[in-house]
Amino acid sequence: MVHQVPVTDPADPRLADYTRLRDVNLRKSLEAEHGLFIAEGEKVIRRAIGTGHPVRSLLMARRWLDPLADVLDGIDAPAFVADDAVVEAVAGFPVHRGALASLQRLPLPPVKDVVASARRVLVLEDLVDHGNVGAIFRCAAALGVDAVVLAPRCADPLYRRSVKVSMGAVFAVPYARMTNWRDDLGVLRAAGFALFALTPDASAVPLDEAEFGDRAALMLGSEGDGLSSHWMDEADRLVRIPMSDAALANGVDSLNVVAAAAIACHDLVRSR
Repeated sequence: MVHQVPVTDPADPRLADYTRLRDVNLRKSLEAEHGLFIAEGEKVIRRAIGTGHPVRSLLMARRWLDPLADVLDGIDAPAFVADDAVVEAVAGFPVHRGALASLQRLPLPPVKDVVASARRVLVLEDLVDHGNVGAIFRCAAALGVDAVVLAPRCADPLYRRSVKVSMGAVFAVPYARMTNWRDDLGVLRAAGFALFALTPDASAVPLDEAEFGDRAALMLGSEGDGLSSHWMDEADRLVRIPMSDAALANGVDSLNVVAAAAIACHDLVRSR
């Protein structure tokens, strides 16, 4: 049973897990040091707990005790209860969803284990925007991608904004992080995956004409520069989302990475 703990002081040291949630550098340091992440809102908290992440604590306005009562009954952790002003002062912004949870991270499996039973995989190279990573996980979950593989410098899927934007989809899709950007695509190839690089290059094969085969890994590049030349060279095939002639005439040759991911996931999974 959860332990309800009233708090009135934003500087209470017991609330350290929730300090300045919009300070990216601080949060990276704090979360890495303590192996934690923050879930925001009832739905996301339920999904995080439901996938086995141990709860360190919760911070919430009193009005959220009843909606989360069934979840709280099964938790042996403190629930810090405060008014909205205190929660805002700790977090650094108005927490409109009313409830926050600090949860323990679970060890990530190696890439080879995550893709062992997969047939359709997304591979993200150096996407640094947490919102984009969260949105791509949501696309992957909604459209049936089996797993996601992250390059070493990709943004953290368990950063609060990633989790929030994904609506908890980061807990629904298995994922792993590479340890070697230069060589770990070989792990996918050794597992029987063909590597497809998504690019706006007009010479690439249109997605809806691509033959993905039994096991396919689709690579998406960073928000600004796209895929690196090294990963493009490693690909078995270059694929593209066809743009309209009118768009091309106006200098629009590509979509943002989230929109591209949604279309690409649809075509990738449909081909299975």
